[in-house]
Amino acid sequence: MWAILAQVKLGNGDAAGQLFAMLNPINHALTAEAADRYKVEPYVIAADVYSSPPHAGRGGWTWYTGSAGWMYRAGVEGLLGLNRAGENIVLNPCFPKDWPKLSATVMLGRARFTIAIHNPEGTGHGISTAELDGTALDIGNEGVSVPLADGSHDLIVTLGRSKR
Repeated sequence: MWAILAQVKLGNGDAAGQLFAMLNPINHALTAEAADRYKVEPYVIAADVYSSPPHAGRGGWTWYTGSAGWMYRAGVEGLLGLNRAGENIVLNPCFPKDWPKLSATVMLGRARFTIAIHNPEGTGHGISTAELDGTALDIGNEGVSVPLADGSHDLIVTLGRSKR
């Protein structure tokens, strides 16, 4: 999971997405044959997946690991790029170039954010424009920072080359 976060920091959303897919337990059980090889729950992160015969592909140590929390962080803080900074949320996504868009609904206290991230140039990172409830936002080096204000809000981000 830390490798996913490292790839995000390097701006390599393709590698981060590939690693996330590789570690995602559901991808180890997409067929009956794969599920039989994996042998553990496809909804729980395994602490390890064996690579040596005769157990190659078999998961191990489910339910005894902090990997699920780290996978959540890799997805939310890494690929989605959503972090909390005091009374703000900061959004700085980095995901695979071939993902056309990503969306999420986030509720923090009495604030509800419907987030839409568009990737028209196929960059997977780098915020070109951002707006909150129809108002343009400033984009910093670390992404876009939005105050946690009560109520429902629409946050629309477009990735691509900066127009600053």
